[in-house]
Amino acid sequence: MCAGAPLDENAYAYLLGLYLGDGHIVRARKGTYLLAIYCSAIYTDLVEECRSSVRAVFPVKPFTREKPGCTVVQAVSKHWPCIFPQHGPGPKHSRLIKLDAWQQEVVRAHPQQLIRGLFHSDGCRATNRVRRMVSGEWKYYEYPRYSFSNTSKDIHTILGDTLDQVGAKWKLVWVPTKAAHHQDTGTLSVAKRDSVALLDTFIGPKS
Repeated sequence: MCAGAPLDENAYAYLLGLYLGDGHIVRARKGTYLLAIYCSAIYTDLVEECRSSVRAVFPVKPFTREKPGCTVVQAVSKHWPCIFPQHGPGPKHSRLIKLDAWQQEVVRAHPQQLIRGLFHSDGCRATNRVRRMVSGEWKYYEYPRYSFSNTSKDIHTILGDTLDQVGAKWKLVWVPTKAAHHQDTGTLSVAKRDSVALLDTFIGPKS
């Protein structure tokens, strides 16, 4: 962005979602920065899509580091704070997370990709099972839903606004914690049948 170079907006919107959900940037050596995106090791297709998105957004060669149950996709450049201006000291939930004007334009043009990136990082598609008493008998129901859990209210706002843009209905519930060193967790749920069907057209189960 600082050089005015062309941007692959489709790949960027997806990578932005991954970064906001499970990524961070740290200072490396000689004035460079390390971008790290944490991916579940069992979803090999998503790991490869993350690598491809990094390469499409910036001409660097990403590499991976294995941790227990996790594959970390990493890449070094001096430009990551420019590409992701949300970078700053401390965890994301402790500071303001707001998209710059140029990022908002990218998201307006590619809302589905940002949503995909966020759900691929801190979200899932699962079957919700409930039981209800109906006429004196227990009835069991199953239905699919998408869930996104994060401790940053700002990131939930970004996701909620983007879901509004594509016409998906959602609900957000905050779960308080008693531990002083932990942050309350917000879970955004998309459970309406039509909205789930809409997300299925461009997200679907992880693989």
